[in-house]
Amino acid sequence: MGVDLEELRRLRRARDRMDREYAQPLDVPALARTALMSTAHFSRRFRDTYGETPHHYLMTRRIERAKTLLRRGDLSVTEVCHAVGCTSLGSFSTRFAALVGETPSAYRARSHSDLVGLASCQAMAATRPRRPTRSAASSSFEEASAGAPS
Repeated sequence: MGVDLEELRRLRRARDRMDREYAQPLDVPALARTALMSTAHFSRRFRDTYGETPHHYLMTRRIERAKTLLRRGDLSVTEVCHAVGCTSLGSFSTRFAALVGETPSAYRARSHSDLVGLASCQAMAATRPRRPTRSAASSSFEEASAGAPS
C-alpha cells in the first residue's frame, strides 16, 4: 500500500516536529496527533515510509545531538542526557552505546580532531549515528521494548 501525498505531508509534519523538538517530552501518541492519525496507523505508516519506528527516529535525533554536545566537552554526560530530552541516564547510555558503538563517557573523552576543519554539514554527516544490523530475534526484542520511556 503506497503513501498518498496528503498522508506523506502529515508524516513529514510529525518527522519535522521530532527534528525540531527532539529535546521535548515527545511520545508516539503526541506525534500521531501531529500527523492527524491514530497511534497504531501512524506508527505503521511511519515505519513503512521511513524504514524505522517513530521512537527509533526520535532517539537517533537525540543521540545525534548528544554527540555534538559531548564533543564540546563542557557538559557532563548527565547534563547532555537531559539536554537532549532523555529522562533516564541508563536508557540514554544504553541507546547511545548501541548506536555509536561506545559509551557516552568514552565518546566524550576521546579526541575528535578528525572533525576539525569540517563544515558543520560534513561533520553532521560524518557523525550521524548508524543503526547496526541485527538478527530478527534482537530486532523483535528491541521493538517490544521500544515503548519504554527514554
